[in-house]
Amino acid sequence: MPAASASTLTAQGPAAGSDATPAISLRQVGKSFGDFHAVKGLDLDIRTGEFFSLLGPSGSGKTTVLRMIAGFELPSTGTIKLGNTDVTNSAPFERDVNTVFQDYALFPHLTVAQNVEYGLKLRKRPKSERNRRVVEALEMVRLPQVSHRLPSQLSGGQRQRIALARALVLRPQVLLLDEPLGALDKQLREQMQIELKAIQRDVGITFVFVTHDQEEALTLSDRVAVFNDGKIDQVGTPEDLYERPATRFVATFLGNTNLIEGDLARELTGTTALLSLRPERISVRDAAATPEPGHSSVAAVIEEIIYTGPTIRYIARTPGGDTLMVQEQNDARATNALRGQRVRLEWPSRFNYPI
Repeated sequence: MPAASASTLTAQGPAAGSDATPAISLRQVGKSFGDFHAVKGLDLDIRTGEFFSLLGPSGSGKTTVLRMIAGFELPSTGTIKLGNTDVTNSAPFERDVNTVFQDYALFPHLTVAQNVEYGLKLRKRPKSERNRRVVEALEMVRLPQVSHRLPSQLSGGQRQRIALARALVLRPQVLLLDEPLGALDKQLREQMQIELKAIQRDVGITFVFVTHDQEEALTLSDRVAVFNDGKIDQVGTPEDLYERPATRFVATFLGNTNLIEGDLARELTGTTALLSLRPERISVRDAAATPEPGHSSVAAVIEEIIYTGPTIRYIARTPGGDTLMVQEQNDARATNALRGQRVRLEWPSRFNYPI
């Protein structure tokens, strides 16, 4: 049986970028639980056909936003639209969305095919249509061979893909994913990230993905909203967020960075603006080396060396007492500096990014 085509699986929605109307639009959306303000006046547009992640630490409001889009929670303030339809107070079954949860929520007594078929039966679709769409959905997630198994007979990665097939078989306008890879081990999670992105690209519908894992969000997403204390600090592409963070929180939450301020910032840029400098942008050179044109540099002493396998990290201290982290790939070009060695740290000045 040939794999289902993207056109078959996206018949209910336009291709990415073909409609100026956002797939999801939030305006001044807030949610309070008693005196606790979980979400604080959010404005957000999610484009049709994009893989969009809601990223933030526990308690930042990202899951509450997902639940409000799904209809499991109603906002205390503001409006939510799916396309041109106001769904602010609509019940979940009245919204053209479906949700995949971390625990997958598969019925243990039903076969894989019966699990995938379940939503179609509730919608009273004809048997012939149900059979056809179940086959298409299982082909899409590359698991047609397990249709007669029970969930208990599947691996964690297979259960995740079956939950995805069960959600996509209904051809929703938007698919919501609440940390669906969180229960998988690291190796399987990384494999599933690749598969999940490929499936989203094939079907072309809007995916909204909740995660607290920064690397996962950067790997999967077209764009990311970084949540902090019930608000969104920044929305952008993975590259925008990592290379050009808008706040101290985004700079530090998206990975290791050196926050440079005060006298060292003035020495490097002529201002005291807070700078974010990623450790992998810095090279370790001989103490007497002359900086290349267009590069910034500072003298330092290596204080600690951290071996992680694929990378080597150096902790260095400048004469002014500032501590900088350097990260190098563990390959033939590695510096192999020694603890206590005097060095010069150097990097292209364009990476002195002001926050």
